[in-house]
Amino acid sequence: MDTKKTPRNMNIWFILSLICFLLGILVWLPNIIFNYGYSYWLLTFIINPIGIVFGIIGKSKFGIISNAIMTFSFVIFMFIGYLIVAIFGGKP
Repeated sequence: MDTKKTPRNMNIWFILSLICFLLGILVWLPNIIFNYGYSYWLLTFIINPIGIVFGIIGKSKFGIISNAIMTFSFVIFMFIGYLIVAIFGGKP
């Protein structure tokens, strides 16, 4: 068995990392579209770290960074939400 890394093998890892990123976006959509707090977004803590590993194996900077952003997306959304409330007034 040849263990030599070929561009095709690298491409498979990038595609798997991209799929994890897209799944991370997909689990947020019910919250955004229906404006109701579904708990599907919790899957980003499982799916996107796996995508980071796929990005590392495939040596894809896009795969690593995009999945890392999706992993911390809850914190990012909370920050943006509270920032908007602080700027325009009101209660969170």
